[in-house]
Amino acid sequence: QVQLVESGGGLAQAGASLRLSCAASGGTFSTYIMGWFRQAPGKEREFVAVISLISDTTNYADSVKGRFTVSRDDAKNTVYLQMNSLKPEDTAVYYCAAEPATRYSGRYSDKYEYDYWGQGTQVTVSS
Repeated sequence: QVQLVESGGGLAQAGASLRLSCAASGGTFSTYIMGWFRQAPGKEREFVAVISLISDTTNYADSVKGRFTVSRDDAKNTVYLQMNSLKPEDTAVYYCAAEPATRYSGRYSDKYEYDYWGQGTQVTVSS
């Protein structure tokens, strides 16, 4: 069973960049599909990005495409979310999520696809 811990959130001005990290422990990281989700106050948790095994495939929500980049370093058991050109509407708690590839059905944008979640890190973007 994998444990996930996010870091790197904080306060940023519009147009700035932040990089989130999600460190995994307790499992074989390279065998997990890794996703990023976010949840703004009063809203549902929504998909942001996903990265497959060995970084073979990535997918993004339309709202972040071209601005955010997901990557993974299996040697460090860490997945990253590089966020550029931040907007106030990016303000949310950001969560990383993991699903064993052996159980992954391909529904990468569905939060119920993922069995393991971190505690989240707050990102606040001011205008």
